[in-house]
Amino acid sequence: MKIAKSILSLILALPISAFAQLPHFTLTIKNHRFEPSEITVPAGRRIRLVIENKDPTPEEFESHSLRVEKVIPGGSKVTLTIGPLSPGAYEFVGEFHESSARGTLRAK
Repeated sequence: MKIAKSILSLILALPISAFAQLPHFTLTIKNHRFEPSEITVPAGRRIRLVIENKDPTPEEFESHSLRVEKVIPGGSKVTLTIGPLSPGAYEFVGEFHESSARGTLRAK
């Protein structure tokens, strides 16, 4: 019984420890703009993208090339797991303020 519990604990801990080791990058939404508007990430690796919305209104992070769409309520943050990505440029927008909230994620 102890061995089964140990194995189960190990299996449950693996995804958490693997997630903790992913490189993470932060985007901030402020005044309906992404800061920074361009971010460089490693190609061929999964990453964590933390998006913090400092505006009081919600924004929708959307990227067709990344296949991601997520509403971020005002004053909150979300974490997305993305990739692994091939080298290249991946555009994203804030769909609710598309004229000002634009950016590019570059995988190198």
